[in-house]
Amino acid sequence: MTRLFARGRRTVPPRPAPGAALAEAVDLHVRLGRREVLAGIELTARAGEVLALVGPNGAGKSTLLGALAADLPASSGEVRVDGRPVGDWSAPDLALRRSVLPQSASLSFPFPVEDVVRMGRAPWAGTPFAEADEEAVATAMAAAEVTAFAARPFSALSGGERARVALARVLAQRAPLLLLDEPTAALDLRHQELVLRVCRERAAAGDAVVVVLHDLGLAAAYADRAAVLHDGRIAADGPPAEVFEDVLLSRVYRQPVEVLPHPRTGAPLVVPVRAADHTPGRTPDQAPDCAPERAGIPGGLAS
Repeated sequence: MTRLFARGRRTVPPRPAPGAALAEAVDLHVRLGRREVLAGIELTARAGEVLALVGPNGAGKSTLLGALAADLPASSGEVRVDGRPVGDWSAPDLALRRSVLPQSASLSFPFPVEDVVRMGRAPWAGTPFAEADEEAVATAMAAAEVTAFAARPFSALSGGERARVALARVLAQRAPLLLLDEPTAALDLRHQELVLRVCRERAAAGDAVVVVLHDLGLAAAYADRAAVLHDGRIAADGPPAEVFEDVLLSRVYRQPVEVLPHPRTGAPLVVPVRAADHTPGRTPDQAPDCAPERAGIPGGLAS
């Protein structure tokens, strides 16, 4: 792998300017088989921000991330990375500019954890930055809290441990654009918070982070912007405090919700509206009025 990336002469990208567009989707359409999964997406990920992609299952979040990574081709429209169409970059040059964390990580051979993380340094082979390999690997492993089992085979790890090793590999790559697909899915509460803190740290250091999340609370707490996807389109895009609105989320998720401010931080808290008989300790006469029409939800969406 190192020999593959070392071939030819490549231009090492400079650090992006604050606010620079590192990934752009312009009227993006993506078809998978006969189904149009994305329809006219307009989206920009900028240096210095965490952009959360949220929405229900099947909304197109992972497809959009795959298109931004150049792993899925556009049916029409365009995806740009670092100002150029993704098709104009060679694979080694693209790897210097974006790193990708897929939903699941698997390996056919029992590589030690430290070797798996070191794979993230392959794009820098043959450049002056290869001298930073050891420091980059150690720093990434510490950030993901995997140093303690550096010598263990990857195949012997739990699902959550594998997820953190995969994150460390992405961090070791040190690309200015991080594309993370559900990085918290297999993690406990502590490590979910750890991953999102790392995302914030990378954004504070000038990277652009695009992260697919199902947990709206994490998105509200850590993201600068949230793009709410619905049926292959962006239903809303902006700061979570503005776009996490109960009528919109109830419609998109087909589940009545309330959006309340956190009592200390003010960040939006999204709470499902539940029937009284599903609420522990609540008697029927204490039930809130959950009629869909009063919650601003079309009756046809209630189920």
